[in-house]
Amino acid sequence: MGVAVEEKNVRPSGLGVRHAQAVLLFFGMLFAFSMRVNISMAIVDMTNPDNNNRHFEWSHSVQAVILSSFFWGYVVLQVPAGELARRFGGKVLFTISVTVNSLLSLIMPLAASFGGWRFVCICRVLQGLTQAFIYPGTHHLVSQWMPQQEKGLLSTIVYAGGQFGIALQLIASGFIATSWGWQAIFYTNGTLGLLWAITYTIFGADSPESSKFISPEEVLYIQKSLGRDGEQKTYPTPWSKILTSLPFWAVIAAHCGQNWGFFTLMTEMPTYMSKVLGVDLKSNGILSSLPYLAMYLLSFVMGGMTDLIVNKKWLSVTNTRKLFNSIGLWGPAIALIGLSYAPEGNKEFAVVMLTCAVGINAGQYAGYMLVHIDMAPNFSACLMGITNFLANIISIIAPLVCGFIVHDETEPHEWRKVFFVASGVYFFTNLFFILFGTSDRQAWNEPKEDDVEMRTTEKPAVEAK
Repeated sequence: MGVAVEEKNVRPSGLGVRHAQAVLLFFGMLFAFSMRVNISMAIVDMTNPDNNNRHFEWSHSVQAVILSSFFWGYVVLQVPAGELARRFGGKVLFTISVTVNSLLSLIMPLAASFGGWRFVCICRVLQGLTQAFIYPGTHHLVSQWMPQQEKGLLSTIVYAGGQFGIALQLIASGFIATSWGWQAIFYTNGTLGLLWAITYTIFGADSPESSKFISPEEVLYIQKSLGRDGEQKTYPTPWSKILTSLPFWAVIAAHCGQNWGFFTLMTEMPTYMSKVLGVDLKSNGILSSLPYLAMYLLSFVMGGMTDLIVNKKWLSVTNTRKLFNSIGLWGPAIALIGLSYAPEGNKEFAVVMLTCAVGINAGQYAGYMLVHIDMAPNFSACLMGITNFLANIISIIAPLVCGFIVHDETEPHEWRKVFFVASGVYFFTNLFFILFGTSDRQAWNEPKEDDVEMRTTEKPAVEAK
């Protein structure tokens, strides 16, 4: 009987609307992350007294506050965003996020000129507030659109857009700032983001069933692959069961460890390149982008390998996720230790270690990132909202800890402490994930009808009948 169902679920030939949605979300992530990271490059030029453009005399501690301010807003709406995405779909949230971020990017130079670093922080907090919708919204869209047989590669394409956006931003920012001033960095981001928002409003959709352009055959293929008939059922969120689930806390640990290392490097790498390695602004952007280009390219390799391993049944889904998560977190931990002992003045070795530390981190896309959906596809947006909320508290703390540790930005020994801390966090959080994580579908993904929360929610609907 099961075999007959599989035979009926024929994959439509060629590219489909699901692939177009993946591409649209890829560019959405690209522009969102470009606006998330642009301040890391712009601030190097904004605080450079040798540049002919207007500069600001902000201390390293003030710069650390600016760099972390995005996350003050980012953490606030994570959990509500997950619930909103589950109830109303991810499209409207994603579109609002990129639109608001684009408008704030356009006014950022004015805010800096007239309000100083405090106004810049306000803009960054508002950008963070609206970018809280990105990951929960995207996770919901992935759970609706990506068939099980293609989930590894298509979801990797979507999430890799963030890393490609960082890489492009780091490459372009140096040239843009040198040619037209740091203000042009924000103007470029804002304009491109608005163009994407218009395009996605027209062609994007919350689910295959709501798309205007999809064929009935492709809708049926996606529905059967995901094990549902018609629209996905809406269940009440079993908050108590989610928050008391040890496997879910293993995902939280992995997400927190990932964010500590990743955002330490993302926010501080341009400064490290400039102050320790003595790289000028143009070269800084190019060299800073190499790790993210490596991560972007490796993410496709690892996403494809994930689908191959799962479809060939070489490993269970759980062990496959743990394998790639270990590559994604323990690999960077080793590379950061290597970076800590980089010979003084050996720029090439330092860049190689940084590239390895960030590039190998691509394993996390085929690791804990997919476990939210594996464990409970009905509540994947909520799960992502919770883990992203807690993990991005870490994103606030990490740059501040770096600012606390590093008093002299030109002193390699102080940066060594930063890298050792990040390496330790990577190691222990992934160890917890290996010990307690699982991709097995959780019983609370589909609450039983005798569940108290279920009865409370369903009762009015029954009476209405």
